[in-house]
Amino acid sequence: MPIIPTVRCSNMKTALEFYTGVLDFEHLDGDLHAGDPSFTVISRGSDRVFLSSHSGDGVYGQALVVLTDEIDALFKHYLARGLATTGNPDSPVHKGPLDQTWGTREFYVNDPDGNTLRFVQQ
Repeated sequence: MPIIPTVRCSNMKTALEFYTGVLDFEHLDGDLHAGDPSFTVISRGSDRVFLSSHSGDGVYGQALVVLTDEIDALFKHYLARGLATTGNPDSPVHKGPLDQTWGTREFYVNDPDGNTLRFVQQ
C-alpha cells in the first residue's frame, strides 16, 4: 500500500520547473498549462508525490525524506542543474552532504515554497 505525500505549492508552474528541471522528478499526470489552483503528479523512480496549489491541500514548510544510494553524486548533479544552496544559510546540511551523528549522510533542499526535501543515504 503506497503512501503518497501531497506537497503544497503556491505556483504550479514554478514548482514543476523546480522539481522536474532541477531535482529530476518526472511529470506523470496533470495539466502542464493549467493555472492555479491545480494538481499534478510527479515521480522519482517508483515513488510518487502530489503537488497541489489548492488551498486545502497540505501546508507550507513540510519535510519529505528521499532515500538515495549515491548522495554525493546526486548533490553534484543537482548543482550542475542549477540547485541553489542558499535555502537555509545557517544550516550546513543545506550547503552539501553531511555525515549525521545518527549514521546517515544527508543534504537538504528547500523548494520555492519552503518545503524541505531531505536526501538521505543510509
